[in-house]
Amino acid sequence: MTVRIATWNINSVTARLPKLLEWLESAKPDVLCLQELKCASDAFPYEAVKELGYDTAAYGTGRWNGVAILSKLGLEDVVRDLPEQPGFLADGALLPDTEPRAIAATCGPVRVWSVYVPNGREVGHAHYAYKLEWFEALRKAVLEDAAGERPFAVLGDFNVAPTDEDVYDPAVFAGQTHVTPDERAALAALRETGLQDVMPRALKYDRPYTFWDYRALGFPKNLGIRIDLTYANKPFADAVTDSYVDREARKGKGTSDHAPVVVDLDL
Repeated sequence: MTVRIATWNINSVTARLPKLLEWLESAKPDVLCLQELKCASDAFPYEAVKELGYDTAAYGTGRWNGVAILSKLGLEDVVRDLPEQPGFLADGALLPDTEPRAIAATCGPVRVWSVYVPNGREVGHAHYAYKLEWFEALRKAVLEDAAGERPFAVLGDFNVAPTDEDVYDPAVFAGQTHVTPDERAALAALRETGLQDVMPRALKYDRPYTFWDYRALGFPKNLGIRIDLTYANKPFADAVTDSYVDREARKGKGTSDHAPVVVDLDL
């Protein structure tokens, strides 16, 4: 069977709902991992996507995070949060908050995690340490599935560019989050569980960037970075027939600042 799986940081599913529905109808993914819902679980537009044939597992609190999995292949064994997911202690808070950043489900022949890795803010910030702790919890969470025989992948906004080739100008990002040795080491540790980076092709230009800042004409100038990734185990990666960044979905007004990444499988 052929299966199309995609990931997209939607940057508010409520604000981008018309864009989402239009894209679902045109791209026709069987499974879509969403990040940055910015809505509570009970406020997700379940009925709108149901009309297009998708069941949804959503996890959000209505603030800045939130993740979901949309599937035409069924949703089984849904898990919300990583088993050892750390919380973040915000300034002035008495207790750390476990943010809605990870959700997993089995969709037909594949199992996927949709993840929205913490941004990190700036090197030395408490959020940066939280980001590295979160990556370690993710590494532990995928160990069994990464080594298994069932096709498995972690998809989402990792908030790390794996190499200098994944940013438009390394000098611009020097010393900032998303490119530091510790963040890239966390990605390397994730790959060492048995996962590999499924590299998409670019529909335009020579690098498959997935994020362009709204400011400074980032998209028209192609000042992008690749931070939306598919990390797959061998059975998943071996079945990949194509992968691409749908740059067209980033065009126009009212779009997310991320583009969808699409992966086609022959299982």
